Amino acid sequence: MYVVLIGPQGSGKGTQADRLAPKHSLIKISTGNLFRAEIAAGTELGRSVELILEKGDLVPDAITLSIVNEQMDAIDAGAANGAVFDGFPRTQWQAEGLDRALERRCAAINLVIEIVIPEATLIQRLAGRRVCTKCGHIYHIDFQPPNADGVCDVCGGRLEQRPDDTEEAIRRRLLLYHQLTAPLLDYYGSRGIVSQVNSDQPVDEAEQSIDNAVAAAISKPG
Repeated sequence: MYVVLIGPQGSGKGTQADRLAPKHSLIKISTGNLFRAEIAAGTELGRSVELILEKGDLVPDAITLSIVNEQMDAIDAGAANGAVFDGFPRTQWQAEGLDRALERRCAAINLVIEIVIPEATLIQRLAGRRVCTKCGHIYHIDFQPPNADGVCDVCGGRLEQRPDDTEEAIRRRLLLYHQLTAPLLDYYGSRGIVSQVNSDQPVDEAEQSIDNAVAAAISKPG
C-alpha cells in the first residue's frame, strides 16, 4: 500500500505519518528528514540542501526523486508492505516520477490524504517550534516549552529554531505550496483517491479520520 500525505509545512503530516506507518507495516519516507540527516552528516548534498532550505526554496526535483528511490529499495527487499510519503511529492514532476517508480514495481498510489489547516495556525505552530540540536526532540515555545529555556529536557542539548521555521521562510514555503504542490490534488483527484482531513483538531481525532480513509481505500475493489 502506498499513501501520500499532502499539506503545507507544519500541517501535521509528519506526526500522522509516524502513527500510520507501523499500523500497516509501511516505511515512512520523509524527504525533510532525509535532507536534514544529510545536513547533520555534513555531506556535500547536505551543504547544498541547507542553503536551499534556509531560503525557503524547494530542493530540485531530480535530487529529491533520487533520494526517495534509494529509500524504496528497502521495500523491494521485503522490509515493508509499502510506504507513506510525508512531504513528497511536492511538484507534478515529482508525482510523475513517483508514478513511474511505482509502475516499475507493479504498484501505484492507493490513497492521497490532504491535510487541511488554516494558514494563521500554521505560522503560529512553525514560528514557535524549537528543535534539539543533539537528539532532535521537538518543542514549542507556547504549546510544549522545555523546563529550562533553550535546553532539551531529554538530553540537555541546545534548542534552536530551524532555518526553515523563520516567518519569512514559512511564508515563502506556503507560497510555493500553493503554486506547486496544491495542484497535485487535481492530479490525483481525477483518480478518485483523495480524502480530506482537518488537522486543526486534536491529534487523535485527526488520526482517526486518517484511519477511516485508509480503511475505505483498503476495502475498495481492485
